[in-house]
Amino acid sequence: MQSNDPQILPTCFGFLLLEDFTLISVSSAIETLRMANRVAESQVYRWRMISESGGPVSASDGLSISVDFAIGDDVRIGELDAVVVCGGERIERHCEKPVMHWLRACSARGLALGSTCTGSYLLAGSGVLDGYRCSVHWEEYAALTEQFPNVTVSRSVYTIDRDRFTSSGGTAPMDMMLYFVRRQLGAEISAGVADQFVHDRIRDTRDLQHVPLRHRVGGQSAKLVAAVELMESNIREPLSQVELASYVGLSRRQLQRLFQKYLLTSPSRYYLYLRLARARELLFQTSMSIVEISAQAGFVSSSHFSTTYRELYGKTPSVDRADR
Repeated sequence: MQSNDPQILPTCFGFLLLEDFTLISVSSAIETLRMANRVAESQVYRWRMISESGGPVSASDGLSISVDFAIGDDVRIGELDAVVVCGGERIERHCEKPVMHWLRACSARGLALGSTCTGSYLLAGSGVLDGYRCSVHWEEYAALTEQFPNVTVSRSVYTIDRDRFTSSGGTAPMDMMLYFVRRQLGAEISAGVADQFVHDRIRDTRDLQHVPLRHRVGGQSAKLVAAVELMESNIREPLSQVELASYVGLSRRQLQRLFQKYLLTSPSRYYLYLRLARARELLFQTSMSIVEISAQAGFVSSSHFSTTYRELYGKTPSVDRADR
């Protein structure tokens, strides 16, 4: 999925901390900005910490973080280009009316709005994501999709859609902030920041969150999980659908129905996606040739590999590697 170009490129971010926020996601975002200033040898980026009351906020690990001001401080809000909602555990319990009203006011003032981890849930609850695409931590994907039909929820690690920028969990905010760094300061600076953090591959909006299959299908289909595990273990020499079905004790037709019911695709299409995803990892993380990668991903023809790769990722393998 491609990102829509942002309407603004913020340089002063306000991080709204919610109780039980995920520290690694917030740190990934702020540290990227700090390191960008260092690598660029210029104070390009600034940031402020915000809470509802102006008091300290506890992260999910119990660490208490002091903030610079409360949401009601209109003077300090005027310093900002963007507000980032920093979510974490039990996000549904932190959808307070004053905070949601404040987020709507920020939107009305023309501030860009973003999120880390589960923060998109609060943005959606405030109505400021209606008509936008967004990313959210995979645990909240189903809830967000079901409760907010006017929001298009993506499985991408992060999403940029005009004046909204939303990320999933873990270190995904680092990749999202590196997107802004690259747009504002250039690829050399963004690569330099990634190098400082030993971040060996900068992900983009086409990279999807790896959602555990058991989470997606629950305990309803152990045989589907077993079939996918077989696929993941046999990338270089793909199994046929007949072999897969036989190994998990199903007919070919039953296997097809399972994939269609739970994954909304056929076994062959899902297997192809797994192989191409493995190929992309090798493309970015090794110096293997395209021909070698093609073979490792189970393709007999490198030209067929390049064609199917382009259909999924929008670029040929050689172009995609060169663009990194």
